[in-house]
Amino acid sequence: MATAKVSEPATDYPTKGRKLYDTHVPISKIERTVLTAASAVAALNNPLRGDMIASLGETTGRVFLTRMRDQMLSSDVGRRILRERPIINTRTLDFDTLKKTCATGTFGQTYISWLEAEGVTPDTRCEVRYVDDEELAYVIKRYREIHDFFHTLTGLGVTVEEEIALKWFEWAQTGLPMTMLASVFGPLRMTWPERKRLYTGYVPWALQCGASCTPLMNVYFEEHFHTPLDEFRKQLGITMPPQYAVHKK
Repeated sequence: MATAKVSEPATDYPTKGRKLYDTHVPISKIERTVLTAASAVAALNNPLRGDMIASLGETTGRVFLTRMRDQMLSSDVGRRILRERPIINTRTLDFDTLKKTCATGTFGQTYISWLEAEGVTPDTRCEVRYVDDEELAYVIKRYREIHDFFHTLTGLGVTVEEEIALKWFEWAQTGLPMTMLASVFGPLRMTWPERKRLYTGYVPWALQCGASCTPLMNVYFEEHFHTPLDEFRKQLGITMPPQYAVHKK
């Protein structure tokens, strides 16, 4: 069982040089301030730049990561995820076996088909480096690794418009600051028709669905690859976003 305490206050950042996990990069408070500012400027310039959004999330999201961790601790499945620490990449998931065993219409079959159609791989997620808490580092790592499952559940693709719609959904789920930053400033790079679809269709759906569905950090997705996708969506309370012809493949 996870040992972290829900009521435990945030502690000071560790001194520089104390490495807490394999990918950890300990930095001083001054370095953290500089990194936060630089990441924010870069992210504002390009709200969909993954590396800067990732760094900004790690340097500013401690309170929200703690809430996410506490939410996981409140669930039997969430506690098991924190204890077992599953990792999602091409080394930990046997995609060849999944292709052979997942029937048409299952969550796993749809997930693999989505990855192939979009040319996406689970190996491209940024490593966690600047979170000065080993358990919270896993929380944000898990959040990043299940992002493609959100795409599978919602049917959203990887266009700028659809990614921003998903960021609104993620903000409703997690409250993480960098999701709101991408949600607010990302549309500046969109055309008027894209913004209209976003604000009149996608955003209302994302806020309602993200706030009302099951907390997805508490879902052991790897155990549902053989579950029919429609059934899985119903279990989680996932409703489908507006369907626009421009995004249909």
